Amino acid sequence: MTTTGRTALAVAFSFAMTGFAMTGMAAAQTAWDLPTPYPASNFHTKNVVQFSQDVEKATGGSLKMTVHPAGSLIKHADIKRAVRQGTAPIGEVIISLATNESPIYAVDSLPFVATSYEAAKKLYAAHRPALEKRLAEEGLMLLFSVPWPPQGLYSKREIKTVDDLKGLKFRTYNPIIGRIAALAGAIPTQIEVPDLPTAFATGRVDVMITSASTGVDTKAEDYLSHYNDIQAWLPRNMVFVNKAAFDKLTDAQKKAVLDQSKIAEERGWKASIEEKTIKTNALRAAKITVQDPSPELKTGLSKIGETITSEWVATAGADGKAILDAYRK
Repeated sequence: MTTTGRTALAVAFSFAMTGFAMTGMAAAQTAWDLPTPYPASNFHTKNVVQFSQDVEKATGGSLKMTVHPAGSLIKHADIKRAVRQGTAPIGEVIISLATNESPIYAVDSLPFVATSYEAAKKLYAAHRPALEKRLAEEGLMLLFSVPWPPQGLYSKREIKTVDDLKGLKFRTYNPIIGRIAALAGAIPTQIEVPDLPTAFATGRVDVMITSASTGVDTKAEDYLSHYNDIQAWLPRNMVFVNKAAFDKLTDAQKKAVLDQSKIAEERGWKASIEEKTIKTNALRAAKITVQDPSPELKTGLSKIGETITSEWVATAGADGKAILDAYRK
């Protein structure tokens, strides 16, 4: 073989090996879909997107997550089941949505137990071991959890006392809010975030408890007039993973996921604090009447909260009592 021929063969071999290596890298990439129920503009979704990008960067592109916002891939009520079944390897939900499965999922949404970020962080520390234990029983693993701003009361007119809620259709997103509605003499009505504008416009619902963030995201000024800053609780979302899917990752990928989860959690809590101020001001700018609860309303809601917490402790048993005892130390 001539020198020219040997050179050509070497070049061809080099290209072939490069192609083989690139094919191997592509095959080694793990692709995860990450469904989330909230709009792309929501601070939770932005945090999850940043998390996914940081994981991809930390793994050199070997683990790529595609975030699907606003329930576009899987509806909110179905995300947890989809991750448990492995349909999606990872997802985000509001924890209290699963309250019917276990009272452990309701802790962060007990009314008037933890009403500030400091208190919510303390409650999270007390709650996390039991939450992780429950998720593990379902083949799931908690990655991180971020709170919403404190929950306020939205209505089409001023609400001065609990009695003003009687007979109104009360939007719920978890069983705890359904119980609040029932104790107030209102009518619980399950409505997901994307459906809120239509539900209010068509009279399916009259009042709701949710954050300033959700009010701004759904343009509450188009269908509501009042926001009562009752600061009822700070519900948390969780980003969680199918344990079997996590176990299939390389050690380097696992480390990247866990490291970036810690960073995302810290970033998310800071973003939530900023969100409260920004979005409450945005409600005012949109001409919604933002007000503090009257003493009568505050007293009435606090009594409802005490009833619900007592009921919760009775169903949650030793684990529930241990969480509240740890929180109240």
